[in-house]
Amino acid sequence: MAVFTFEEQTTSPVAPATLYQALVKDADNIVPKAVDSFKSVEIVEGNGGPGTIKKISFLEDGETKFVLHKIETIDEANLGYSYSIVGGAALPDTAEKITIDTNISDGPNGGSLIKLTISYHGKGDAPPNEDELKAGKAKSDALFKVIEAYLLANA
Repeated sequence: MAVFTFEEQTTSPVAPATLYQALVKDADNIVPKAVDSFKSVEIVEGNGGPGTIKKISFLEDGETKFVLHKIETIDEANLGYSYSIVGGAALPDTAEKITIDTNISDGPNGGSLIKLTISYHGKGDAPPNEDELKAGKAKSDALFKVIEAYLLANA
């Protein structure tokens, strides 16, 4: 299995502790409120900590789909969080899993600096499909912006 790693960095006007709370600790409640297409978040296995698998159901193209999201690590002291997409509609056929490591720190003007490391664990040695990566990134970026807007509107 080949692993391809990508790094990305972005900023947000939302304070680090607030953003971390929303994306990690309160995500199961906030995401369905902020994003109309998200229908439910349910724990399939575990107690909410590392190793927990969540089934996130959403509507896409008029069809209900889901993604399985496994919590890898939670580092509240350093505002870090790691999860893997391990099944469902967001996992391409060419991938075993996709792991996203997130670290939130102080950014400009009281906001946040968000550092992401995305590890694509492929089946075999073939590199990930460029179009699938671009589509996944676009969906992820759009989801983040909607959650960010929700936080700013409800501050």
